[in-house]
Amino acid sequence: MAAGIAGGMALAACGETKPQASGSAAQMSAAIAAAEAARPHSGRTVTASLTPQQSQIDLGGPIVRTLAFGNTIPGPLIRARIGDELVVTVSNRLDNPTSVHWHGITLRNDMDGAEPATPNIPAGQDFTYRFSVPDSGTYWAHPHTGLDEDTGLYLPFIVDDPSEGNYDAEWIVVLDDWTDGVGKSPQQLYAELTAPNKPSMPTMSTTPTTSTTSTTSTTSSTSTTSTTSTTSTTSNTSATSTSPTTSTTATPGASGVSVGRSDLLGGDAGDIAYPYYLINGRIPNAPTTFNAKPGQRIRIRFINTGSDTAFRVALAGHSMTVTHTDGYPVVPTQVDALLIGMAERYDVIVTAADGVFPLVALAEGKNDLARALLSTGAGSPPDPGFQPIELTKRVGTIQMFTAITPVNLGRPEPNLNLPVLLGGNMTQYSWTINGEPYSKTNPLHVRQGQRPTITFDNPTMMYHPIHLHGHTFQMLKADGSPGARKDTIIVLPKQRLLAVLVADNPGTWVMHCHNTYHQFAGMMTRLDYVF
Repeated sequence: MAAGIAGGMALAACGETKPQASGSAAQMSAAIAAAEAARPHSGRTVTASLTPQQSQIDLGGPIVRTLAFGNTIPGPLIRARIGDELVVTVSNRLDNPTSVHWHGITLRNDMDGAEPATPNIPAGQDFTYRFSVPDSGTYWAHPHTGLDEDTGLYLPFIVDDPSEGNYDAEWIVVLDDWTDGVGKSPQQLYAELTAPNKPSMPTMSTTPTTSTTSTTSTTSSTSTTSTTSTTSTTSNTSATSTSPTTSTTATPGASGVSVGRSDLLGGDAGDIAYPYYLINGRIPNAPTTFNAKPGQRIRIRFINTGSDTAFRVALAGHSMTVTHTDGYPVVPTQVDALLIGMAERYDVIVTAADGVFPLVALAEGKNDLARALLSTGAGSPPDPGFQPIELTKRVGTIQMFTAITPVNLGRPEPNLNLPVLLGGNMTQYSWTINGEPYSKTNPLHVRQGQRPTITFDNPTMMYHPIHLHGHTFQMLKADGSPGARKDTIIVLPKQRLLAVLVADNPGTWVMHCHNTYHQFAGMMTRLDYVF
């Protein structure tokens, strides 16, 4: 089965990791326990059960067989408050090992859900994750095994702060690119990406011809102009056929293939043209609808769970006020659209107008989109391919946002640097950090309490969303002033970014590109605490 193949490929991709340079295991264990004890503890316990399994899922017409946490995608929402203890029992009903990584949570190292910190859960066995949640925000969970992340194994995870209640309604919007069960499997796609003598053309996960619902989305990335509906909504928003910041002409990219180009992403937009792009598990022809009242303040929590796709999102007829990045508050900033890379999360506030409005997630540079609907009154939505003018106006990118003062991490220590040099072999589709694939990685080292500068350096021709487990870091702007706090950051081609890290969560943590295929091909390293 596909899942079994993924498990086997993971061993080949990752190989054996080098021994920790972290001194005594007893010291490490004691430090992890002390860090957990120092976190806030509310005395409340939140329990949940997850069952990774083969499931049949309705995407709004197409019926797919995939891996999922139960019988829905996204999986069941998990919700807690600051200081709660989370107790989640995972019953692995797959035929290969799996895990659950709690993305963005500053949790105890042995509950991270990624090897080597946490062993994978063998097929047919159970495991219980148990940890406290110290910070509010929008998070998510997914496996860290093989290519399983490019299936339906993901779910939203929200940690509430009772003081952040200045809104009337909440809308959780989960973005995804979809191939499993309708196009080529993730394993087939990876085989094509790594094939010798592959053509300099897009790798496409072909749309099936047996769908029970037709779709206007296109899987060809060689078209230079998208077809756009001129049907108006009750908001009287206009549409645009092609964004000025995006070209969709297929050109060779850093991996030898590319599905298009995007100025916002610095060039190549990705490696795979997916059959479908989803919001909350639905194709554009069968969108979910969020109902609200005119004038209500709606907190939208965006989560990009995609494997190879950055999304540019906009709500027709509305501007958005960005309030949080990756869980942490920023100085409120008004935008018309947002660029959201793989694994990033943004929270925004919108004031609902009267009518029916499409929420559109443009697959950046890929000439396709996902959508959902906001309904506050009478009206009909436009055609599924409609692109609101907001997509081409003020597009929010990470450089625009600044963390509020209470969550600033302060200045880094001088002469203390963690280099993260991103590299790749375009022909062989092998990706590296600091010159080595993960199977040969030389880990980065920190001591507890240090405040190093992370230097993200990307000389490649593709963008890379880089994620560090167990920590957040604060971006430093060009003038050295503090930026947003992040756990995942888009590093554009030929770009060098600096961030400050506070080493306050001991353990062995992985850092990797959150393009699933780049990570699987070796773009991962470790951050090891030493004693």
